[in-house]
Amino acid sequence: MIRFPNAKINLGLNVVERRTDGYHNLETVFYPIPLEDVLEISESGSLTFHQSGAAVAGSPDDNLVMKAYRLLKAEYPSLPPVQIHLHKHIPSGAGLGGGSSDAACMLASLRDKFSLPADDDRLEELASRLGADCAFFVRNRPVFATGIGNVFTPLPSLSLKGYTLVLVKPDIFVSTREAFALIRPHYPEHRLTEIISLPVSEWRSAGLSNDFEASVFAQHPTIGQIKDRLYGLGAQYASMSGSGSSLFALFGKGAQAPDEDTLRRLFPGAFCFVCELEY
Repeated sequence: MIRFPNAKINLGLNVVERRTDGYHNLETVFYPIPLEDVLEISESGSLTFHQSGAAVAGSPDDNLVMKAYRLLKAEYPSLPPVQIHLHKHIPSGAGLGGGSSDAACMLASLRDKFSLPADDDRLEELASRLGADCAFFVRNRPVFATGIGNVFTPLPSLSLKGYTLVLVKPDIFVSTREAFALIRPHYPEHRLTEIISLPVSEWRSAGLSNDFEASVFAQHPTIGQIKDRLYGLGAQYASMSGSGSSLFALFGKGAQAPDEDTLRRLFPGAFCFVCELEY
């Protein structure tokens, strides 16, 4: 069985309050994008894991795909061992949810291949044990996320179909600690769901933003400069995604967005991706 775990971007991200357990409550919109890894599983006499493509830090045993298998095995002991091949294309540490998507896709693939009695609600509950945003990728549709990023309200009317998405991820690692360094939790003046309902061309002036940018741009000015450059190239909206180092930009229907070769010349050493959104 071969499946293609996809990435996501955050349309706005507000850190609204600190919780008593040390985590933070936030408000954001998760939006799936067609930047994909490749996950293949096949029944085997023993559990094996092989990874190719972009490098991922840590041992294979700590990979979220392996954790997803062990979690499901604990819930359904009859689950047989499998051979796993994960080809990474989504860059790590980019705020794009690649590892979380791989894990959710692993849960769904095992459920479907071996006919396990777990509906999507059950998979979401299991996925949430692996990471705050893992559960989003079970249904993989635009949602307004609250809590620690694990409470979802579907946004069926939100569509960016026809817009060109540009992604630039410089060769810079941003740790979670760095991202939270200058965060001051607050509730924004305008609700995120209100801003998202406006035309994309109005998002910037309406105050759609990512609260992590203040911390990250202060410590890594290059990332902020890339965002400014994307606006200079004609983007209607540009932002950092999540707490990682990737920037995304949306170019309006019919606009001349830069292609990947142009982006690589403008941003040497960066991962670059361009596509027209179809949903």
